[in-house]
Amino acid sequence: MSIALSLALRDLRRGGRGLLLLAMCLFLGTSALAGIGSLSAAMLAALDAQGRAMLGGDVELVVSQRRANPEELAAFAAAGPVAEVVSMRAMAHAGSDAALVDLRGVDDRWPLVGRFRLATGALAPRPHGREAAIAPALAERLRVGVGDTLRLGTTPFRIIGLIAEEPDRLGAGFALGSPVLVDMAGLDASALIQPGSLYRSGYRIVLPSPTGAEATGKRLAARFPGAGWTPRTTDNAARGLRGGVATLGQFLLLVGLAALAIAGVGVGSGVSAYLAARTRMIATLKVLGARSPLIARLFLIELGLVGAVGTLPGLVLGAAVPWIVSRAAGDALPIAPRLALYPLPLVTAAALAVLVALLFALPALAQARRVPAATLLRDALADAGRPSWRVLAAMALLLALLVALAVLSSSDRLLALGFVAAIAGLVVLLWLVGIALRRLLARLPRPRAALPRLALANLHRPGAATDRLVVALGLGFSLFVALAVIDSSLSAELVGSAPARAPRFFAADVPAEEATTFRDAVRRAAPGARIEAVPSLRGAIVAIKGVPVTQIKTLPADAWVLRGDRTLTWSAAVPPRNEVVAGRWWPAGYRGPPLVSIEDRAATALGLRVGDAITVSVLGVDVPARIAALRKIDWKGLGLNFAIVFSPGYIEEAPHSLLASIYAPAVRDGAIARSVGEAMPSVTLIRTGDVIGQVSALLGQIATAVRVAAAATVLAGLAVLIGAVAASGRARRYDTVVLKLLGGSTRQVLAAQAIEYALLAALLSAVALAAGGAAGWYVVTHVFDMRWAPDAARVALTLGTASLVTLGIGVAGSIPALRARPAQMLRTL
Repeated sequence: MSIALSLALRDLRRGGRGLLLLAMCLFLGTSALAGIGSLSAAMLAALDAQGRAMLGGDVELVVSQRRANPEELAAFAAAGPVAEVVSMRAMAHAGSDAALVDLRGVDDRWPLVGRFRLATGALAPRPHGREAAIAPALAERLRVGVGDTLRLGTTPFRIIGLIAEEPDRLGAGFALGSPVLVDMAGLDASALIQPGSLYRSGYRIVLPSPTGAEATGKRLAARFPGAGWTPRTTDNAARGLRGGVATLGQFLLLVGLAALAIAGVGVGSGVSAYLAARTRMIATLKVLGARSPLIARLFLIELGLVGAVGTLPGLVLGAAVPWIVSRAAGDALPIAPRLALYPLPLVTAAALAVLVALLFALPALAQARRVPAATLLRDALADAGRPSWRVLAAMALLLALLVALAVLSSSDRLLALGFVAAIAGLVVLLWLVGIALRRLLARLPRPRAALPRLALANLHRPGAATDRLVVALGLGFSLFVALAVIDSSLSAELVGSAPARAPRFFAADVPAEEATTFRDAVRRAAPGARIEAVPSLRGAIVAIKGVPVTQIKTLPADAWVLRGDRTLTWSAAVPPRNEVVAGRWWPAGYRGPPLVSIEDRAATALGLRVGDAITVSVLGVDVPARIAALRKIDWKGLGLNFAIVFSPGYIEEAPHSLLASIYAPAVRDGAIARSVGEAMPSVTLIRTGDVIGQVSALLGQIATAVRVAAAATVLAGLAVLIGAVAASGRARRYDTVVLKLLGGSTRQVLAAQAIEYALLAALLSAVALAAGGAAGWYVVTHVFDMRWAPDAARVALTLGTASLVTLGIGVAGSIPALRARPAQMLRTL
């Protein structure tokens, strides 16, 4: 065994408790990073593993408002076995109760991949004819069970069972209603599909070689140009869910990196405190002939062993997070994580922890290595001095490796790079603030009162840890403010999800020729109701500036308007809640070539300007149009808003229905639903509260994830504060002994400490408000794309609580110094 290892083990046995703070900080930082990475990997792996089942095959061809003709079906069947699925919104009625449902008609070959299963007690394995399988939630809402009757449109259906497993449910995308499953004969019997009805047909194909799915999809879509076919592969299945998981995982990863950065400050403080307590041992070793490299190896071994004690349990806990979350909150997750061990997040977290620990511990190690023995024996409280150029170069290399690893392990590398740069800039800024604060306080006139004079002197005297305290407290305070801003903005979004001017209902699939019947049914139930009705049909953008969308290799991340078909309308005037921000609206009575207006943000994402050409496929017919205007839309009002609006004329010839919004008192909801259901059973009523409820549930899950991640950060911040206090423990004991010898009381000593930490907390609160507020604003507005609405009271409460905790820990950290024996302390100096 080498001398360094032998000395390290002996020293750890004798006084290794001084490095517990190091182990605690590394445990918190590593477990946060490893847990976030493992959970994200587990959910993405589940999406990858279930990709074929969620899609229902290897490739799917989708079209709106029509079904495939014989020629198209033959081409699909030539590629492999085909299953047809037709989906639409509908109203299900049971007695006087009604509910919005996601109705799907499937053929006998469905599902080609995965397994469909009904719960125990089903009357048949799957529905046929006028039979239906429904979701348990719908059965509970309508108070029906197996064997009861459910009306879809004007047709009664017998409920044969409750759906227990539907393999392609997640791949179907966002749906407001509960699932109802019928076969194709049952869908035809419902008579819900009429000219202008909004529905979607999908044809899933299982290929001999799944690797050719993307090429096959493009080939089949290109074979029928202008028919409106959109190919989907397993990479597209649950795209929105995958993007949501990746975005939330990215944000939580950044929070974990912030927690690790704060833990790194704690590591630096803990190592400084530990080495300060080892002053006599280092001096003795140097007097006995030990050289600086041996001293460095000795403490590196100690730090490595203790770091492993903190890091390994953190990795174990992080690896177990998918199991913990799945057991504790599995029902709240959109998809069950794939429980397995994911080495990459664990290796990344361990590497980041090692780099952070070395980066922040290196200055203290270098100080112990280079200071002569005589100086250590004589003056333990002297300033550390500036690190050597070799140490600075090593720190720069570690920082570069840390940034590279953090950025490469992130899904959004540009965001991660900006975040790491912001953290590094904040640390440098706080360090400069600490230096400036010491120099400023040294030049200020000394207060006449003894305690304030002593508190100020403690902040700028030789050996003061003010710069380290400012970095530790400032970083922690800033992150606390950022999390408070994010959390309060999410809470405001939850509360504000229901705008005061929102309609009570949306009505879809209203036949254009029965508009008067619909209005009469609504006003019988609510005489003062206001109704907005516009024509609607489905279409997809198939070409931009003459370039087919299928030939665009990489779509912009926010090009949502190109993904699938969209609801379209036409209007002679600018729609309500819309403002033209570029170009000009077409004149009244315009009947020329098709013009179109696009939402401004969608146009920006696609690089479109006024005058550019786009082609929209409507019911299999390509409609070329020129962009006449860009609009800014107020989406908050939940009124009828459309990303794409055509000029009247040519587009009016397409079969269409009406989409309406109903503004009425909330007490008339039940009466409106019954009146419309009796007069027009095929009309789909969407209650605004159902939309808001789903949005609120999603925001609530995000807020919960933020708070859980914040908990680890708060713990890391507390550990850092304890480490900062411990790092100055030796100097505190010296000051306390001198004051006690001069007649100072315990109360006076504690009061001076309280004034010192209160002054630091007050000064850093301003810095934290600026830095943390800016970080919170960026996350809320750019990462989550929400309204920035921080609660000033909650932010103030957060800062106040952090200041009180700082004050309490600072004063509590001085209590051991009060127990120091003057004679023993003076002998060691």
